[in-house]
Amino acid sequence: MKAFTDLTEREILALAIALEEEHGRIYADYADGLKESYPASAKVFTEMAAEENEHRRALIDLYREKFGEHIPLIRRQDVRGFLKHEPIWMVRPLGLAKVRAQAEAMEGETRRFYERALEKASDAGIRKLLGDLAAAERDHADLAHRLREVHLSHDARRSEEETRRRVFVLQVVQPSLVGLMDGSVSTLAPLFAAAFATHSTWQTFLVGMAASVGAGISMGFAEALSDDGSLTGRGHPWLRGAITGAMTTLGGVGHTLPYLIGDFRTATALAIAVVLIELWVIAWIRARYMDTKFLRAAFEVVVGGLIVFAAGVLIGSA
Repeated sequence: MKAFTDLTEREILALAIALEEEHGRIYADYADGLKESYPASAKVFTEMAAEENEHRRALIDLYREKFGEHIPLIRRQDVRGFLKHEPIWMVRPLGLAKVRAQAEAMEGETRRFYERALEKASDAGIRKLLGDLAAAERDHADLAHRLREVHLSHDARRSEEETRRRVFVLQVVQPSLVGLMDGSVSTLAPLFAAAFATHSTWQTFLVGMAASVGAGISMGFAEALSDDGSLTGRGHPWLRGAITGAMTTLGGVGHTLPYLIGDFRTATALAIAVVLIELWVIAWIRARYMDTKFLRAAFEVVVGGLIVFAAGVLIGSA
């Protein structure tokens, strides 16, 4: 890799052409990935891509005038100091907040590139050229702001925020909630059955860990194989499965850990307290994200948990 300070004016201009071309293609990819769920933001990126292409054409004309027809291939990865952007335009569906944040980072980086290039140049003609490029980039940033104001009205922003919230609930909250409910409730019966059958905290701990890990693996695979997310919009199946599996295991481990305490009564009392906390958290999540009234959610979850708990105690005491 070459240091920025070692670049010639010709190489700086060639790099600027490559940057503008890269940004134009990235913005076009953003627009394509956002057009279904976020049409207003997609329109912003479409126009930003068109503006980048205009900048590229202007840069090429200036390069030809100054240095001739041949433009050397110099890319950001050939010069030290440039950020490495994640290829999130290849991922579907795109996250609106991350796309906007990366676009801002790209614009800021390119603006700083032109400002540093302007400081480095000594020739009056080259300084004028670099100053024009820096001004064009500042105008581009102003254009991006104006495009946001024109296309992203209050209603459009509110609509896109609601879409983003639905995607978050669908791809993160729901698999997390499914896993947490299964782990917190389904492991109650084997855990407390082992506790009241053996009165051994260590044996109970082993049974609880086995039930939690086994349930997590089972639920993770079941969720991942349930659908590929292409039609339902529920996201990547293996990511969704990992979330479900991890939350299932966490839900079971929570009330298993108290049995690391040697005293059976203390461990059992603490485990029951943890179960109540877990059920409260589940009810809160349902009320917060699933438009379910908290008291109703709490009643449904607690009743289900108590039934499974009672079944474990009865089986263990038999």
